[in-house]
Amino acid sequence: MTYFEFLLCFLALPIVLLGLLVWRDRQGRQRLPVSPGDAHPWLVLGLLIVVAVIYTTPWDNYLVATRVWWYNPRWVTGITFGWVPLEEYVFFVLQPILIVLWSQWVARRAPTARQDVSLPVRLLALGLLTGVWIGALVILVVEWRPGRYLGLELAWALPPILIQVAVGMRTVAQQRWLLALTVVPVTLYLSVADNLAISMGIWTISPATSLGVMVGALPLEECLFFLLTTTLVSVGFVLAAQQRGLPRLPLAGTCAHGMRPARDRSAPDASV
Repeated sequence: MTYFEFLLCFLALPIVLLGLLVWRDRQGRQRLPVSPGDAHPWLVLGLLIVVAVIYTTPWDNYLVATRVWWYNPRWVTGITFGWVPLEEYVFFVLQPILIVLWSQWVARRAPTARQDVSLPVRLLALGLLTGVWIGALVILVVEWRPGRYLGLELAWALPPILIQVAVGMRTVAQQRWLLALTVVPVTLYLSVADNLAISMGIWTISPATSLGVMVGALPLEECLFFLLTTTLVSVGFVLAAQQRGLPRLPLAGTCAHGMRPARDRSAPDASV
């Protein structure tokens, strides 16, 4: 199986299926609790894809250049940008689409927990994540070779997750069921697909720069990669859909439209 055939089977086809399911839900007028509005959901997705490609490209190129992972030249087109094959960039685009479509389908079925998050809990979460990020930096500074892949992915992924937690902890708590039902299944699915790809030799993770903890043929770091990236995309999409999650986002007013009661226009506007 080539890399493009892998993308077709495990990403493109599920995307088509999920697209049909979401379209059917919209035709059936099913209420969508978390959505960036009827006019702009795909614009939000487009922005997420652009950010994903820009943020991931230099990091992934560095991994390939330093042989943290490599691809089999027999199973790719041979078209590369930097050190990374074209197929990898296609994956950067398809993964957010898969995540958002699944989230859109789940959102019509997931319960919403209207629960606030206290400041101590928010600070504790930020402190724990910051501690893990510092630990990743230490791994890289001391050049502990078996922890290199782990350190690189945590050092790369945790800063934007920290920003998401700092800005949108309340929204994350309120939509925790939606996020859990998005992140866990997609992480498991992509991990299983990655396991098959590594077993078939489409790409290889260097044993020298990973911990050696395996889940089938899959290094633990790969499972963590999908957990981190799925979290980044799903939380980013939910925050964009909630005005109080990203109060300064230009689309915030449109994104929140239809998810809150209409304001009594006869009442005075108390907003500042």
